[in-house]
Amino acid sequence: MTATVNTISTQSAEARDAGDVVLDVADLSVAFPTEEGVVKAVSNLTYQARLGRTLAIVGESGSGKSVSSMAVLGLHNPKRTKITGSIKLDGIELVGAPASTFQKIRSTKAAMVFQDPQSSLHPFHKVGKQIAEAYQAHHKVSKQVALKRAVEMLDLVGIPNPQRRANSYPHEFSGGMRQRAMIALGLVNNPKLLIADEPTTALDVTVQAQILDLVNDLQKEFGSAVILITHDLAVVAETADDILVMYAGRGVEKGSAKEVLAQPSHPYTYGLLQSLPSHSEDLEELRAIKGTPPSLLNLPTGCSFHPRCDFKSQVDGDACWTQLPEWRPTPGLSNREIRCHLADPVATLKHDEEAR
Repeated sequence: MTATVNTISTQSAEARDAGDVVLDVADLSVAFPTEEGVVKAVSNLTYQARLGRTLAIVGESGSGKSVSSMAVLGLHNPKRTKITGSIKLDGIELVGAPASTFQKIRSTKAAMVFQDPQSSLHPFHKVGKQIAEAYQAHHKVSKQVALKRAVEMLDLVGIPNPQRRANSYPHEFSGGMRQRAMIALGLVNNPKLLIADEPTTALDVTVQAQILDLVNDLQKEFGSAVILITHDLAVVAETADDILVMYAGRGVEKGSAKEVLAQPSHPYTYGLLQSLPSHSEDLEELRAIKGTPPSLLNLPTGCSFHPRCDFKSQVDGDACWTQLPEWRPTPGLSNREIRCHLADPVATLKHDEEAR
């Protein structure tokens, strides 16, 4: 690691008070009008990301994880998307903000690493040039200074021979090296928030572990907040401090990742864990969540999960079918919130596991 980057990152970490809220999302809804109807991709989503901590957003495909994070960076077409609610990044309101605001905050305050770096890096430009241009876009420096910064960033993320590799094209990198280059590109302007969208999906297990370790190390170095979008609960267990579980565009459970994974309090979270091979030594005991996620064009009334829920019969009346549950503290657990009509979800889920 070069001395220049060391100085920059150390100063950055000292300047930031770990735990401060850098991203505050409140009642966020994202909808896409289509000829068939309105796709309600995200509905009334609320969460916070804090400096020095990793928030994992988990759920099945189509749950709204990526859509909500793309809204943070203004990556949706405003002519084809309806976004309501509030997104405050470092105190700046982004819902309804002009394109110029997003141009200023991208890379400097927030950056995103996508799951497919090969499609994110321009194939016809050298990797070092792409990182240097991102730095020059926000700093009045020469090409030589910007390229030096790019080499430093490639060194920081563990690219061997960074000076030589800066002159390589993306196709000359392995999948793991391309992902490292994308992380270097995301962090070149020292943002306060890094969003990693399924950053290890296309990588083998060994490289996955290396990339996740790298993200953790860089978070400690820069003092930034990290949002990790994933469907892999094993990854969450290894890397996340906090967790937000999403289903059909809504948050259903949030709290400490360690506590949620050890003792889930929402039937959907419980179902996700029961379907993991690592949850039981006996593969015959694995239980998949029955059914499929609902169409976002026509969400079920009441709780969106009720058509697949094994515990709705334990709720008095027809609340699961007719009433959308609101966020509430989980009975008996501190700093945990769920959206569920079960009177005592912890006891209910524990009884079900013991009965097995």
